[in-house]
Amino acid sequence: EDGTVFQMVPEARRAWHAGVSYWAGGRDINGRSIGIELVNPGHEFGYRPFPEPQMRALEKLAQEILTRHPIPARRVLGHSDVAPARKIDPGELFDWQRLARAGIGLWPSTTGFRPGKTATTTIEIAGVQSQLAAFGYEIVPTGIIDRATSLALAAFQRHFRPAPVNGQPDGETRQRLSALLAALPSA
Repeated sequence: EDGTVFQMVPEARRAWHAGVSYWAGGRDINGRSIGIELVNPGHEFGYRPFPEPQMRALEKLAQEILTRHPIPARRVLGHSDVAPARKIDPGELFDWQRLARAGIGLWPSTTGFRPGKTATTTIEIAGVQSQLAAFGYEIVPTGIIDRATSLALAAFQRHFRPAPVNGQPDGETRQRLSALLAALPSA
């Protein structure tokens, strides 16, 4: 938490940091990513905001990694993104927006957002599921809010709309998801 950085595994080596995971069609996240672990007691043991020295060190480390590896912004992810059924970290108190401002990852433009209702029809829910899948989450559009959908929505909310985290396809979550998808390159 004081900003000290330890390298546990060389970047060229495989580590078991993500565990069983999935993103954008790939299952072997451990073999195709660089994991960064942050010290925080977590939700069960006194979860708290990440201290300034830790965030400064993370920004510096991530920027150094990005100079060595061409990692697209949409691939800067948390454990909860790649394993929403098992992980909730780094969580809703992690400052993803700060990282995006520093050129690390994405943050949705919220210009023009309007309050919106929660998706309730089969077509609306299938649309949200299709968008989650297009963004990278492992979701099958079924038109119902099943467990996988609720967990993926909660993971998305923890990352891109940290309050409230309820796993429901509310208007703001849907607008942020649409804004992120619209900002992605079309290739």
